[in-house]
Amino acid sequence: MSARADHVLIGIRIFHPPPQSRRQIAKMSYNKPEKDFGEGPKVHKIRITLTSRKVQSLEKVCQELIERAKSKDLRVKGPVRLPTKVLKVTTRKTPCGEGSKTWDTFEMRIHKRLIDLNAPTEVVKQIIINIEAGVEVEVTIAQ
Repeated sequence: MSARADHVLIGIRIFHPPPQSRRQIAKMSYNKPEKDFGEGPKVHKIRITLTSRKVQSLEKVCQELIERAKSKDLRVKGPVRLPTKVLKVTTRKTPCGEGSKTWDTFEMRIHKRLIDLNAPTEVVKQIIINIEAGVEVEVTIAQ
């Protein structure tokens, strides 16, 4: 025999977890009833793109859309603020070209926001119905 033969497993020890409270036992035994949705409207992934030159009106529209979506218990992601596009045009101040060479720079800033929703298309139509002037809306449905 080898030198390790004198080590023999004598008994098996069983671990018992500490007794649980009645509340924990009740939580564990509760089974949630399965919801039967039937043949309801199909839920789509919808991306709403908002574009505007006015930041305040854009932010206001974003907040209104999110509030309406949350009131209808929809899952909302956003608003995602995309980088501002700055379009610049530089022109001469004088129309005839005479005189000192002075230049004017005009710029237009375009702000963009993304909002993602999981909702049926009918609900999205209800949410988007009233939008402020000067804010362009683009709705994309992904399958």
